[in-house]
Amino acid sequence: MADIKYKRVVLKLSGEALAGEAGHGINPPEIRKVAEEIKEVHDLGVEIAIVVGGGNMWRGEAGAAMGMERAQADYIGMLGTVMNALALQDNLESVGVPTRVQTAIEMRQVAEPYIRRKAMRHLEKGRIVIFAAGTGSPYFSTDTTAALRASEINADVILMAKNGVDGVYSADPRQDENAVKYDNLTHLDIINKGLNVMDTTASSLSMDNDIPLVVFNMNKHGNIKKVVVGENIGTTVTK
Repeated sequence: MADIKYKRVVLKLSGEALAGEAGHGINPPEIRKVAEEIKEVHDLGVEIAIVVGGGNMWRGEAGAAMGMERAQADYIGMLGTVMNALALQDNLESVGVPTRVQTAIEMRQVAEPYIRRKAMRHLEKGRIVIFAAGTGSPYFSTDTTAALRASEINADVILMAKNGVDGVYSADPRQDENAVKYDNLTHLDIINKGLNVMDTTASSLSMDNDIPLVVFNMNKHGNIKKVVVGENIGTTVTK
């Protein structure tokens, strides 16, 4: 473990990361690739917790924009994250990684309820823990969930896996060829510059609890491992 920079991490995965090129739904071959990447890091002895989004299934904001009551739309989104978490758990265990899903909304037949001390014990025993159903409350994103859970379990870092983007830019590099990549930022920079990395609540929570954030490209094989061992890729955000 001497060559490991981060020993306990929270990996934030978007729902789209599990959907592949289709961008929606669950794509088992794509999830298998993600599971194998995570296994490489787990085999180093790193304690891994995962927060998975639900954008491949449903977005509460989109539902509200179509006329749904916002809280109800957000609850549907939380259920989408549970489906993603179960699919990811199945693939992780198929490659030999013991995994537990904990949900912020109780559904004991399919997953454990979120209990902080139990989650930490799982990590200590070498199990991956997937936190699903967001914070359990509407109006909070899974980015905020990642910042909250990282604070609760005393994680060393939040690893923000992006699809096809290798860090934080001044604008969307896929739409603006003049966008400038940042190698290092502070959480306050993220808020003040209005950069599209995490929502303001998540950035504030990370800043208040002094949790660094590394933003990197999930689509390049081996990048999670590179971040964990301390290679300078992507963008590092600190207090």
